[in-house]
Amino acid sequence: MKKNNLVRMNQASGKKKLLSIALAGAMVFSVSPLLTQVTEAVGNGPGYGGNETINTSILHTYDEMVSYLKTQDAKQQGMELEVIGQSVKGRDLYLVKYIKNPENPTILFLTQQHGNEQLTTEGALEFIKHLGTGKMKGVTDGVNILIVPMLNADGAMGDVNFSLEDYIASGDRHLTRYNANEIDLNRDHVTKIQPETKALHENVMQKYDIDYMIDLHHQGAQSERDGKLVSGSILYPTTENVDPDVLLKSKQLGAVVFDAVDSTGWGHIGKYNGGSAETISRNGIAVEYGISTLLFEMRGMSDHEYEPYVLGQKSNGYLIKQTITTLDATVRAISDGSIENKDISFWDTLATQTTRPSE
Repeated sequence: MKKNNLVRMNQASGKKKLLSIALAGAMVFSVSPLLTQVTEAVGNGPGYGGNETINTSILHTYDEMVSYLKTQDAKQQGMELEVIGQSVKGRDLYLVKYIKNPENPTILFLTQQHGNEQLTTEGALEFIKHLGTGKMKGVTDGVNILIVPMLNADGAMGDVNFSLEDYIASGDRHLTRYNANEIDLNRDHVTKIQPETKALHENVMQKYDIDYMIDLHHQGAQSERDGKLVSGSILYPTTENVDPDVLLKSKQLGAVVFDAVDSTGWGHIGKYNGGSAETISRNGIAVEYGISTLLFEMRGMSDHEYEPYVLGQKSNGYLIKQTITTLDATVRAISDGSIENKDISFWDTLATQTTRPSE
C-alpha cells in the first residue's frame, strides 16, 4: 500500500581519531586489517563487566553530527539535507535524502530513537559518506534512500529533565534511552505526542512514499542463539493487523539482512522476541502506512545504568561494520530487485535469542 505523495569536521580528540580509523577500516568491504579483529568479536567481544572504561567522548556529539552532515551535503551532488522538526530542547532533527526518481522504491533507515544506542548512527554516518563515492555508482539509480540519524538528539546528549547519575559511561556526556521528557519514543507511534515522533510522522512517514524501513536499535550484551552470543537480532512486524503483502516484504527485507550479516563469519543473528503493540514503530508504521518494516537490534549499548546492557568499546568496530553491511546490502537488493525473490523460509528455523545466564 503506498501513501501520498559531514567528511567529519575534525575537531576530535585523539580518541575520536582512533574511532575514525576504525570507521574507515569498517568501510572496506573486502579484506581489511579490521577484519581480523571483527572475526573474533561476536563470540568473544567483551561485555562491560566493570573492567573497561566506556568513554562516550569517542562518539559524535549532536553538533559534530550536524557538522558532518552539512559537510557531506556540500560535497555530494546527490544528497539533500532537510530539517524535519525539533527535539524537546530545540535541537533540529535531520533527514538525509537520496532521491533520483520518485517512482523508485524507497527505504528509510531510522537510528537512535533511543539515545543510548549510538553505534548504529556511527555506521549510518559512514554509510552516508560511502554513498558519495564511486563504490555506489549506479545503485542509487534504482532506489531512493532516506536516513534519519539521531532522532532522539536530547537523549543522545544527556540533555534531559531527569537524573543520569547512576549511568556507567564516562566522557563528555551520558546517553539515555529516553527523550528529555523521560518518554520512550519507540512507544509513541500511535499518539505521537512527543515532538520527535510527531516530526517523524508528519514530515517523513506522511510526506514520502516509503516502501521499506529498518529501525536500528541496540539491545543487551548477553543475548545468544545456539549457545553463541549474537551480534544482533531481527524481527518483522508481529501485529495481527499487518497486511499479508507488507508482512511478506518485511520478511524478505529480513532475509537480505540475515544473508548479508550471518554469512560473514563475524556476524551471528538471532530472532528477536518482540511484542505486537502498535505503539512500537516496527508494528505501528507497518499498519498505518503499509510500509514493510524490520527491527534490527545490535548487541550492547553505549551507556546505561544496568551493567549487562553495556558493551565494551573493543566491540565498536564490528558493530559499526555490521550497520554498514546492513545498509549496503539492503539498498543494493532493492535497487536491483533481487529482494523480491528472497527466500523467507529461514524465518521458520531461526531460533529466538535467549539471555545467557550470569556467570
